[in-house]
Amino acid sequence: MKNLCLAISLVVFTITANAKTWIVRPAGPLQSLQEAINNAMPGDTVMVERGVYRQPTIIVNKPLYLKGIGYPVLDGQKKHEIMIIKSSRVVVEGFAVQHSGYSGYNDIAAIRIVNSRSVTIRNNRFDDNFFGIYSQHATGCTISGNELRSNAINEINSANGIHCWKSDSMQILNNTITGHRDGIYFEFVTNSIIKNNTSTGNVRYGLHFMFSNDDAYVGNQFKDNGAGVAVMFSKGVIMLQNTFIENWGSAAYGILLKEISDSRIEHNRFVRNTTGIYMEGTNRIKVAKNVFHNNGWALKIQASCSDNTVTQNNFLGNSFDVATNGSLVLNSFNSNYWDKYEGYDLNRDGVGDVPYRPVSVYAMIAERNPVTMMLFRSFITSLLDKAEKTIPGFIPENLKDDQPRMKAFK
Repeated sequence: MKNLCLAISLVVFTITANAKTWIVRPAGPLQSLQEAINNAMPGDTVMVERGVYRQPTIIVNKPLYLKGIGYPVLDGQKKHEIMIIKSSRVVVEGFAVQHSGYSGYNDIAAIRIVNSRSVTIRNNRFDDNFFGIYSQHATGCTISGNELRSNAINEINSANGIHCWKSDSMQILNNTITGHRDGIYFEFVTNSIIKNNTSTGNVRYGLHFMFSNDDAYVGNQFKDNGAGVAVMFSKGVIMLQNTFIENWGSAAYGILLKEISDSRIEHNRFVRNTTGIYMEGTNRIKVAKNVFHNNGWALKIQASCSDNTVTQNNFLGNSFDVATNGSLVLNSFNSNYWDKYEGYDLNRDGVGDVPYRPVSVYAMIAERNPVTMMLFRSFITSLLDKAEKTIPGFIPENLKDDQPRMKAFK
């Protein structure tokens, strides 16, 4: 075993020692990035100096370190993909990548990773591209510290900032994405993490999951998107310490959950969204230790949901705390703080002595007849809610918190 390790170390040292650096510059003897790649050997470094480089699609087919000095521009002239990476262990850093081609039927990207492992794309600037970074059949790749900006107007004529398809063990870290269809898109992606990104001003979703299991997104901010995050047809998704803010619109949500199971939503902040969380066909989801502040609806939980637990959350200043479209309740609400709770705590143990029912009769009416929202905050709505508390009959009997907290969690 020692001999094998020594042999591997010697091979790595030999490759590193023999590595060469190639310099590409607009007025130099080597002016083409593609020519430098063709001439380079695996493990070499290609340094690209400041300038504008317009050439056909760049193909990277060997392990290389491609380093931009002063953000040299790779310009697709709105005609084609700018770079395709077909090799593992490639690093692309420090470029301004702009003006990729656009297509209504082909997924044209600024940089595409194809059937590769351990590729790193970091600290680049992407501007006015169709797809920004696109990975297909990629494994163990890192996309970090990039700025991706585009000018999407509608869903039909735009594409996603970071798009991962049939990939595994991806790391999407510390990127800023704006002006795309979806900021980040996962389809058939597993065992991956999305962390500390800012996704804002995108036409559809800040982050979109489809058929992607056992992933996590942590510490991200989703602001002013068509909707914050959509998680669909997936399981084992961890949603932790994110901020969902100002995702407004008739169909806008902080999180949209559809047909997902066995997942966690914990320690997040939902602030000024039309709906904080919308749940449809969800099972065994734990919603815990989140803050819902100044949303239209904090939670919309459809009758198709079951075995979900809502516990130890703060509900503050929302127009409606909970809405549902059915009378059968198969979910658990316990030990939350509700700022609308008017009960008492005679034994001073911090828990209300009477249950809290977070669904108001007016919320039920508005859920089924949206036009009635024009009566919101009118005398008649207050009268309806007071009557319901006195003689309950319209709201679901079992949708209640038997242990409402008297003080907000810190």
